[in-house]
Amino acid sequence: MATTYATGKRKTAIAKVWVKPGSGKISVNGVDLNTWLGGHEAIKLKVVQPLLVTKQETSMDIKATTLGGGYSAQAEALRHGISRALAAMDADFRALLKPKGLLTRDSRTVERKKYGRRKARRSPQFSKR
Repeated sequence: MATTYATGKRKTAIAKVWVKPGSGKISVNGVDLNTWLGGHEAIKLKVVQPLLVTKQETSMDIKATTLGGGYSAQAEALRHGISRALAAMDADFRALLKPKGLLTRDSRTVERKKYGRRKARRSPQFSKR
């Protein structure tokens, strides 16, 4: 199998992911996943979830670059990209990932600010007199 490319997105974060058969190494922005996350185990579990669902955690090498957003959004974008790459590699993986919702792009983004308002929905304080 050759290298498979996919992109994942979440909020303003974008992850470009290359997945190929290997030994289970995950490299994000040129550093190891544990170094990149800095000990956030919950976020690490989020990233490797597609690999755990498809039972490929020790047989796929992942190289990714992320940009935009924060750590959590980048991690979820990475998860989305890994899921899409695995689904492109094998149709059987798609059948495992789809019911878990890992192939669905989370479309929730920040609502734009409107004129006459302080934020998206926050009105200026009302003064009766």
